[in-house]
Amino acid sequence: MSTEQTALVRKSRGRPKQFDRGTALSKALNLFWRHGYEATSLADLVEATGAKAPTLYAEFGNKEGLFRAAVEHYVKNFYEKGRCLLSRPDLSVEQAIDQYLRAIANLFTDCDTPSGCFMISASSGMSSSSADIAEMLREHHLSQERTLFEYFEKQKQSENLVAVTDSALLAKYLACTIQGFSVQARDGATAAELNRLIDVVMNLWPELTKNTVQIAAAH
Repeated sequence: MSTEQTALVRKSRGRPKQFDRGTALSKALNLFWRHGYEATSLADLVEATGAKAPTLYAEFGNKEGLFRAAVEHYVKNFYEKGRCLLSRPDLSVEQAIDQYLRAIANLFTDCDTPSGCFMISASSGMSSSSADIAEMLREHHLSQERTLFEYFEKQKQSENLVAVTDSALLAKYLACTIQGFSVQARDGATAAELNRLIDVVMNLWPELTKNTVQIAAAH
């Protein structure tokens, strides 16, 4: 090693580690996901991210700001991947829903992240002082049901679903099913076990779509 290289190494050792926003958000997200918003302290976040408190304050403002950024990080890196499956023109409605559910099951049981749905887990044990955070999580959580509703409405327009299909009912049924997956995953269910449940849902798919048509027609 040359004298110049040695001097460079010694100089770099004395420099503070550069703050990586993406890495910090991933670590903060996992902490909020595992313990919830209120049970996670700033001290926990400092320890998990490896960043000093002044750095986190400068980047995110406060704990709430960091949490909101972590939610957006989750939506961008996890939620949007599943949503993209509903935009693929090469998939039938049944194929898209099948792959969508399996992507969610894999997320809920991924060993690299805490089990279950982040939105549900993070909102547990919320007090009245966190009403704004709770409402934000609720809106994000309900957006999944809205996404499914909009997808079914679009498929009706394209004549891939019967025009009188009750899109709202079908979307709510799947949203409730997904919430059940989250509970099962938090209780230790494996990806294989959730995928077997999805097999049942997809075997029932023709009846599900038929029943929502019948209920819609009756009203």
